[in-house]
Amino acid sequence: MIDIEAVKAAVAAVAGKRATVRLEGTRAGIIIDATGLDLQARDALEATVRMAATQPGVTEVRIAVTAERSTRRLIAVASGKGGVGKSTLAANLAIAMSRAGRRVGLVDADIYGPSQPRLMNVEGTRPTAKDKVLDPVPTPYGVPLLSMGQLVEPGKAIAWRGPMAAGALGQLVEADWGLTDTLVLDLPPGTGDVQLTMVQKYRPAGAVIVSTPQDLALIDARRAIDLFEKAGIPIIGLVENMAGYICPHCGEASDPFGNGGAEAAARELGIPFLGRVPLTISIRTASDAGTPPASNPDDTVFMPIAAQVVAWLGKL
Repeated sequence: MIDIEAVKAAVAAVAGKRATVRLEGTRAGIIIDATGLDLQARDALEATVRMAATQPGVTEVRIAVTAERSTRRLIAVASGKGGVGKSTLAANLAIAMSRAGRRVGLVDADIYGPSQPRLMNVEGTRPTAKDKVLDPVPTPYGVPLLSMGQLVEPGKAIAWRGPMAAGALGQLVEADWGLTDTLVLDLPPGTGDVQLTMVQKYRPAGAVIVSTPQDLALIDARRAIDLFEKAGIPIIGLVENMAGYICPHCGEASDPFGNGGAEAAARELGIPFLGRVPLTISIRTASDAGTPPASNPDDTVFMPIAAQVVAWLGKL
């Protein structure tokens, strides 16, 4: 005769409250709640529970593994035109949000100019796949990454039409992101077919718009904002990049791209202004070297921006 209490105690010793045990004759049926566990931890727990349940008299152990579906939010980082520092902002935002407690992944959807592998210091790495589902590449900053730059030869142009590009980017978003609760999506610049397809199909929770202070950039930023508003995607806020330059030799401040234009535009459009990123050599050199400034504990530029995005997510 099987001692059901002994079986329950043995299973509880290795699985705690995650496992429920039922006995049908000489067969033990166990339901395991694997919510919050990655695949490796889930498999290890199942194997341990199976061993624990194999008590005298038990002829068969059947295990069912269940898990609550996690809610993963997508944050789109977008700009109306190229050259405004969108990818640098996306990389640092992802790292800063991770430091703030979110489990963040980064998707380099800038398919024609993928720069995230360099920014995140994983150039030359390639993702693996299981059952045609990609596994994101770990980075030194705790933010896994997938980029088209990891799937094509370095320096090769990606000459794809919109539908083909959108399909490839879908594979990046639908990869095995494990326990990540937030995906930062570095979108291509502009408001074309790829951007529209991504926005409509994957419905980001919100969008962060990047612009420089100059009037021409703000005109294009307004177009990006209009794209998201027409698609029903909330605008989290506007970031002003390359805002002011301090000469490292004389200390004099200048504004080669103007000053305050993005903040004024945000006020005019009725959207939050998230902050300014200065035009400094240190940010440029750190980014080129694959050491994003947000990874520095002393960062005071990107953490305040990330804190506002995290707070915005907390209200959903």
